[in-house]
Amino acid sequence: MPLAYIIFLILLLTATYTSHKTGKLTLSGAITGGVVALCIYMGIGFIGIAILATFFVFATIATSHKKNTKRNLGDGQHPEKRDARQVLANGGLPAILGLLAFIIPDNVLLATILMAAAFASATADTLSSELGTVYGKRFYNIITFKPDEKGRDGVISLEGILIGIAGAAVIASVYAIGFGWNSMFLNIIIAGTAGNIADSVLGATLERKGYMNNNEVNFLNTFIAVIVCCLLVYYN
Repeated sequence: MPLAYIIFLILLLTATYTSHKTGKLTLSGAITGGVVALCIYMGIGFIGIAILATFFVFATIATSHKKNTKRNLGDGQHPEKRDARQVLANGGLPAILGLLAFIIPDNVLLATILMAAAFASATADTLSSELGTVYGKRFYNIITFKPDEKGRDGVISLEGILIGIAGAAVIASVYAIGFGWNSMFLNIIIAGTAGNIADSVLGATLERKGYMNNNEVNFLNTFIAVIVCCLLVYYN
């Protein structure tokens, strides 16, 4: 077995164990996260793991930030300890892209771009909802643009949107460090932001009416980000 695989497996087992023991993931969530990471590494390599790790770190910090304030307000958007379903909601599509890149090596670069777009959307969604709730000043329903209660599905703030864009930019920056500062950097930010906005639209409509749950909405926002990124890559 190549040394790089051995190093990765050691790091993966350590991260999986630590994420569970520190209470960031349930046991099922930690195991699922390990499988997601393995799929990404098999197809995309360490740059894919770096993007995954960046999402996980930023999502964990955002969820934990002023958690008592959010708990008192009843506005926590994401559970502090994630289970397997929540891991798959954010990482399921990147894992599929990793497997596709492993099966079809000629498409590794495209798979990496699309995976970055998916994680840009997931990061933007988590940061905008968790930190927007804390730092937002005025909150509006994304469909009606009328004032609405913060923390509800489909409610946005200017501060939250800007924080989300910044989160997408962080993921795009990790991609750019590995593959260069080209047009894909901006494409990933745009796709991530589009996915985040789509998440709010779905939340204000289908999720509020009970047709979808939060995990399904989260998966769809990564899927929409990938579709948007595909179109941007194609037309560029």
